[in-house]
Amino acid sequence: MKITQESDYALRVVLYFSSLNPGTKVSANIVAEDQNIPLRFLLKLLQKLKKADIVESFMGVNGGYALKKEPKDISLKDVIEAIEGPIHLNRCLLDPEQCNNKGPKKCLIHNALYSVQETLINKLASINFKDITDGYYLGNSSIKS
Repeated sequence: MKITQESDYALRVVLYFSSLNPGTKVSANIVAEDQNIPLRFLLKLLQKLKKADIVESFMGVNGGYALKKEPKDISLKDVIEAIEGPIHLNRCLLDPEQCNNKGPKKCLIHNALYSVQETLINKLASINFKDITDGYYLGNSSIKS
């Protein structure tokens, strides 16, 4: 599984809003410039985040976008699912009827991947944006330079 560029941008946008004072409204132009995201692309993903009740939009001179929920109430899973839909490692796990290898009850690969998928989903659900902005995950990275 690979997180798409759109999900990566969405995670960065929610982190950006999470670092602001609660209720702070920011125009899409400012977010796009600050986060180095093409404006047209940003507007599309903001609509998906709005539909998922993660952000809200305000019209008018003092309009813009702001978080609709507190950062502690938004998980990585929430944002990824707002953009991608349900998280699944393969088609069989999204729709068990798609399994063409003995069916989901007998397919050993299906059952093993299901366990991995549940672990991934639970971990993504356990990480919220307050913890991220508070630096809880600093130093926990094993990213290669």
